[in-house]
Amino acid sequence: MTEKNTLKKSATLAAVGLVVAGALLAGCGESKATPMDDAYAGNSGETEKSQEEQSQSQSNGSDSSDGSDSGSSHNDPSTTTSDKKDTGNYKDGNYSINGQYGPVGEDSIDVHLTIKDGNVETVKIIGHPFTTISKNHQDDFAKAINGVVDGKPLKGLKVDKVAGASWTSDAFNKALEVARQEASIQE
Repeated sequence: MTEKNTLKKSATLAAVGLVVAGALLAGCGESKATPMDDAYAGNSGETEKSQEEQSQSQSNGSDSSDGSDSGSSHNDPSTTTSDKKDTGNYKDGNYSINGQYGPVGEDSIDVHLTIKDGNVETVKIIGHPFTTISKNHQDDFAKAINGVVDGKPLKGLKVDKVAGASWTSDAFNKALEVARQEASIQE
């Protein structure tokens, strides 16, 4: 009889442990995005290199060369938006946003967008996966995303699950929100 009680207690403790773990993780996993010129954006040397290459390749200087420092006012690392307002009127240029996701934000993607005439001209995704599974999802997403968004208006653009990558798609949508704010012509 004591063995039966011990098994019952073990099963009960295991169930309680799962409930507690579920409650702890319930608030986790929400995607967030920050402009890549933000002090908290990116998580590897590849991100900095990508930013450097992009800034050197900008010949028209049309994105944020107006003297404003769009990322310096971000002091909260959990921010998911820019300090700018989405006006629905976007200036041409190249925009880079880092989107984080996963149960504890362990995965991230760098989203490099080129906007022309209010439309997404091109997208480049650089993934920073935590696991092999994440890497596979990020790779598949990066291969498929151009076919989904190129040529589409930036205003209101949102993707559903692309290439089976739901969390990567969520992080991309958060990045689009930030891109709209960063690209908005402030009145």
